Amino acid sequence: MEFDRDLDVKGLNCPLPILRTKKTLAEMESGKVLRVLATDPGSLKDFPAFAKQTGNELLAQKEENRVFEYYLKRK
Repeated sequence: MEFDRDLDVKGLNCPLPILRTKKTLAEMESGKVLRVLATDPGSLKDFPAFAKQTGNELLAQKEENRVFEYYLKRK
């Protein structure tokens, strides 16, 4: 999937991945896509909830080798 900006929050635990994601999305233009790489297993619940609460769209999520990858589209 194509994305406009990359954010690596591997090694950080809740709530830091969401806080950094929120800050990065705020700096982006509407319609742009952010890819987030995280290792916190709690992010599996956090990112869908964050997207729902903020109105940003969670386009995709996947896991490979215990790294979680999220694609969020800025509202």
